Amino acid sequence: MEAKHFCGLDFGTSNSTVAVPRGEEVELVALEGDARTLPSSIFFDFSDGRPIFGRAAIKAYVDGAEGRLMRSLKSVLGSALMDETTRIKTRTYTFKDIIGLIVGRLKAAADAALDADVSQVVLGRPVHFVDDNPAADGRAQNALEEIARACGFREIAFQYEPIAAALAYEQTVREEQYALIADIGGGTSDFSVVRVSPQGRYKPDRAADILANKGVHIGGTDIDRLFSLKTVMPYLGLGGEMRLPFSDKAILVPNGFFVDLATWHRINLLYTPKVSRDIEEVRRYALSPGKIARLADIVEARRGHSIALSVEAAKIGLSDAPTAAIDLSEVERGFVVAAEPKTLNEAIADQLGSLTRTLGDTLAASGLAGGRIDAVFLTGGSTAIPAVRAAVTGATPKAKIIEGDMFGAVGLGLGLDARRKFGSDALRRSA
Repeated sequence: MEAKHFCGLDFGTSNSTVAVPRGEEVELVALEGDARTLPSSIFFDFSDGRPIFGRAAIKAYVDGAEGRLMRSLKSVLGSALMDETTRIKTRTYTFKDIIGLIVGRLKAAADAALDADVSQVVLGRPVHFVDDNPAADGRAQNALEEIARACGFREIAFQYEPIAAALAYEQTVREEQYALIADIGGGTSDFSVVRVSPQGRYKPDRAADILANKGVHIGGTDIDRLFSLKTVMPYLGLGGEMRLPFSDKAILVPNGFFVDLATWHRINLLYTPKVSRDIEEVRRYALSPGKIARLADIVEARRGHSIALSVEAAKIGLSDAPTAAIDLSEVERGFVVAAEPKTLNEAIADQLGSLTRTLGDTLAASGLAGGRIDAVFLTGGSTAIPAVRAAVTGATPKAKIIEGDMFGAVGLGLGLDARRKFGSDALRRSA
């Protein structure tokens, strides 16, 4: 019988990981140098058309190489953009094609780590790819499965990302606990209440231990977008007015340009001749044409991701500092916008409310009051934001707060689940 090889693969909105078996354990694979995470970014270098991935992709863009950067493409799954095309030099790609390049890069890393063709995979998925739309949610999972199959995986299973994080956390516990798993990632916020225990690690079926599982489509990229709209986009014309010809009535400048510029996976949609013409038309009639001219310059120079990177850096800086500077030197030399935690909190106030409500619904579905939760396991980069952390932990006053591997816990748990589904124990059970 031909040996089969498996892995767990977390294709994340912001970062991706891969876990493979090592003896009786699983471990994360080094994906870029010694780093066990790969930023889910791709840069098409116009000099030779080749794709560059991860940190190298972002560096090529920041260094000014001519090309196209794309990031946070997981957010496209289940949306109308999935089968749309984008032209990169002489080639036309669908967004599914581009996601496939990233997933293929991750599979190649798994193959190299095991020196084998890895044919079996457990893929992570959020509780909801798309909120309140089961049909779109199903399309998103189907699309990711099609991509994985096209990359060479032949046996494909899925696991909810917070459940995967729970499996990783369970490796450390010494007694039975009720754990709230909070996975606040780049694209979604997912919560699970799970009974974990040393004995649970060996159970083939964990359905009885999963007491509740809910999620909402709020994540780090949404926070970036709202923070950018609050702080940066007014300097580019958002909220300004324009007066159309033969009219004394002033109307608001259309906000679509600014929403796209503030949204990671939509930035590249601005880089078309039509959008440039539309912006110029707005500038002609704007009451503050200088601001619209800044917008036009950014789009013309295709530096939208530079603005987004500066906003993201300031957001991260506010996690442990009283102020942060959003560097807009890409717009004008010496142009900096100061921000404080209060500004960020105001920008995401509605999202914090949604997190609190979703967490409350999760606890209610579990049948446990917040005071019964023994531990809160935090994973995902957005758990570093103090206001997000407070929203997540406020309902569980007696719980011990556990800092998980911010970017690796889900991938590790997917590897553990893959061992359970495809490893030698699974083969013995099915024999």
